[in-house]
Amino acid sequence: MKLIVAKFGGTSVGTIDRIKSVALKIKKEVTNGYNIIVVASAMAGETNRLIKLVEKITYNHKNSEYDTVISSGEQVTSGLIAIALKELGVKSKSYQGWQIPLETDNNFSKANIECIKKENITSDLENGYVIVVPGFQGVYKNRITTLGRGGSDTSAVALAAAFKAIRCDIYTDVDGVYTADPRLVTNAVKLEKITFEEMLELASQGAKVLQTRSVALAMNYNVKLQVLSSFENKSGTFIINERQKDMEKTIISGITYTSNEAKITLFNVNDKPGQAAIIFGALADQGINVDMIVQTSTKDGEATDITFTVLQSDLLIAKNTIDNLKNKIEFNNMIEDSKVSKVSVVGSGMRTKPGIAKIMFKTLADNNINIQVISTSEIKISVLISSNYTELAVRTLHDAFGLDK
Repeated sequence: MKLIVAKFGGTSVGTIDRIKSVALKIKKEVTNGYNIIVVASAMAGETNRLIKLVEKITYNHKNSEYDTVISSGEQVTSGLIAIALKELGVKSKSYQGWQIPLETDNNFSKANIECIKKENITSDLENGYVIVVPGFQGVYKNRITTLGRGGSDTSAVALAAAFKAIRCDIYTDVDGVYTADPRLVTNAVKLEKITFEEMLELASQGAKVLQTRSVALAMNYNVKLQVLSSFENKSGTFIINERQKDMEKTIISGITYTSNEAKITLFNVNDKPGQAAIIFGALADQGINVDMIVQTSTKDGEATDITFTVLQSDLLIAKNTIDNLKNKIEFNNMIEDSKVSKVSVVGSGMRTKPGIAKIMFKTLADNNINIQVISTSEIKISVLISSNYTELAVRTLHDAFGLDK
């Protein structure tokens, strides 16, 4: 079976006309002899609308009723795509997550996929149906779950892995992966290929082309992944396992940023073993992911200041969690700052090429941009800066590393 999984993002299905255009693309692939599983996102803006409806009642996102509400956008889109295909004479059938079933754990609003049952879909594929499923959606026992924002990417990759698709196409509003956000950097260049490892770093550091979990899943199962535009008929960017020899000259693949983080600093934490374990253990128990962490001792060496970042959406819960620990970890003061951005330089060539940090830090200094926090990996350097300087930092770093060439 020559199977393609095709995922269409919210802007690709934002109107009925665009849904009709998606149906024509799918029909073309069917005509070319492929079986298709379509993964549908909610129409652009719909998930945000649904979240706001829930938040007029409660800010508690960790319950099954929240998932019931916000998963409905994908259900509508998948049904509309199936209807549009039938109008074109293409046999199609929509499935909901519980009908597949795509089984998850019970971590509502951020569920993890545990198993995909293939029997029902396989039977329909063999009978020539195009299968349309809602992204972002699964089931725990008899309750609907959702996979977190951007979860349709993860749905698509998981289905491609389970059904051994020849590739997974992620259709979006850009025609591939660029060296920087083309809306911010006008001379950004589209990449023909990028490694899973680099894409994983770019996604985790703010590139909005693919959800981080989907890239990790594709890397683990060696799913051939392509990012391309639903509005233009041209090739996109392939995410691959290893760099080809002619790609080894590329040191830096991209500059990315995120403006949805907040910084928390705890001053004069009692400096003794186990304090960090208590702090970050409590945050983990609340499902809060901590990114950058810096710890510095005070002058007398008896206390320490701890700075870390969390998502802005987790800031209130993080503050309340830390407040509840105040007597236990004995800190003097806590200050938060949500007007920060993280800017990252990513490239596998960092492993063997010295001087990347020097260029990055000098470029920022030359533009009077102060660095608040630094974190690194083998192929990434990230800095936390004031959000006022985000655009300037991204553009000057893009030029400094010659990525326009």
